[in-house]
Amino acid sequence: MAETSEQSADDYGTLYVVGIGPGLPHAMTQRAKDVIQSADVVVASNLYQEFLRKDGTLPPESAAVEAAADGGSGAVASGNDLTAAGEEGTVLERPDGSRQLLIRSSMGRQVELARDAFERVRDGQDVAHVSGGDPNVYGKSDLVFTMADADDATDVPIEIVPGVTAALGAAANLGAPLSNDFCTISLSDKWRGWDEIAEKLRAAAISGFVVVLYNCWRNYERAVEILREERHDDVPVAIVNDAGRGDAGRNLDDETHTITTLGEAADHDDEVGGMGTSLVVGNAETEEWANDYERYLVTPRGGRDVEDF
Repeated sequence: MAETSEQSADDYGTLYVVGIGPGLPHAMTQRAKDVIQSADVVVASNLYQEFLRKDGTLPPESAAVEAAADGGSGAVASGNDLTAAGEEGTVLERPDGSRQLLIRSSMGRQVELARDAFERVRDGQDVAHVSGGDPNVYGKSDLVFTMADADDATDVPIEIVPGVTAALGAAANLGAPLSNDFCTISLSDKWRGWDEIAEKLRAAAISGFVVVLYNCWRNYERAVEILREERHDDVPVAIVNDAGRGDAGRNLDDETHTITTLGEAADHDDEVGGMGTSLVVGNAETEEWANDYERYLVTPRGGRDVEDF
């Protein structure tokens, strides 16, 4: 949609794709919090809505003043009216009396919600589209740009707000497993065939990367067997659930991590909880280290020791 004489870029809002890390307030950047608090419209799943209410980033459910009218798919009223693209929209009143529209995000509505966001931004609204983790790491940023290209929405301002991805949350939980070169690989074969995933796993294993596996609810045992072809069975592996979520974890009731070995990793089905599970597979230099309180994984950077610092 090109600009017209009645509408200039100065009249536009901004579409923010906001990474909130694991979702809890303590692990969210201040920029992410500020954007969500000030946006005219927030698009978030039920789970993330719950997290964002914990410290007031979103107003409480009791702040709902009305269910937004169902204007049909992609409907946006003029004059910055807060009209929902579906029945899930709720208008919330902030402490200062201003209002914010909260729209429930779900997997089957991403294209519809992106298209609706473009129109809202053209109408002068700031839209915060919430993504768990980091939007660029298996998140929502690519969808926004793909949709903008498909819908000729080059006039819509877009800003990506980074967040803590699961690999970094897991690494913090484990100590220092990613201090040297590492890579992430998604095991989801929804858009990529398994042959392509397997090729990436072999290349990563041969190259000596520490490997962080995402989407481990499927194919994780197959992935482990491929890595074992190129890496010794005694290499340390950590199975991490809901890193950064503490007792708010959704998979195994709370945040957990288990340290095992590559040879035994596939024997831990009961600890691979679903979408919130990541596997951190060490390399030949990764070692288990313990102090008086905890067990950790450490991958030294280039084999340096204390004198090198």
